[in-house]
Amino acid sequence: MAHEREIKLKIEDRKAFRRLLKKLGAQPALSGAGRVHEENVIFDTPQGGLAKHAQLLRIRTETLEGGGKPRKQRPRVLLTFKRPVAKPAASDGKGFADGPHKLRDEIEMEVADAATLATIFEGLGLAGWFRYEKYRTTFRLPASKAWARGLLIELDETPIGTYVELEGPGGAIDRAATELGYSKGDYVLKSYLTLYLEECRRKGVEPVHMLFT
Repeated sequence: MAHEREIKLKIEDRKAFRRLLKKLGAQPALSGAGRVHEENVIFDTPQGGLAKHAQLLRIRTETLEGGGKPRKQRPRVLLTFKRPVAKPAASDGKGFADGPHKLRDEIEMEVADAATLATIFEGLGLAGWFRYEKYRTTFRLPASKAWARGLLIELDETPIGTYVELEGPGGAIDRAATELGYSKGDYVLKSYLTLYLEECRRKGVEPVHMLFT
């Protein structure tokens, strides 16, 4: 089981942020524009047994876009399971076990069909209780920036605003955040579900699903 280490940062000016990415030499990780539409469904038991243990079971359907129009290709479907790290080491000197990052165990695999998998989950007593969507563009910094090896810069356009997720080694996350004009005080460790619920409370509306209108 792999470890996922990440943070989020709130983006107030998307165009200015993209200009900064260009200045740093960041390039889309996928060919073309690399903008991907994501439809995510979170599954749990009726009693919320997974959430109670800070676990996540999700089916994600990704559709790659190009030139403003969906490309005629089969969407990619990913099954993801996340949970807290059971027994993190005291420290490996690289921010593995401590520091201001969100750290979780993660298993992720590509599957053939989202609907079939959802039917299996439902047969096991699970329900897809929360749906959320976003557009993600993933960037990497050039190889000349050796410190950024293994770092993903994931720009997320969501119904509740624009964020960037920095995922990778702890040192690379911190340096990239600094290069992008942020400090550790700006780090966001909350999930999109939590951010959505907070936004609904702020607006005084009943939460349902985090979808584009």
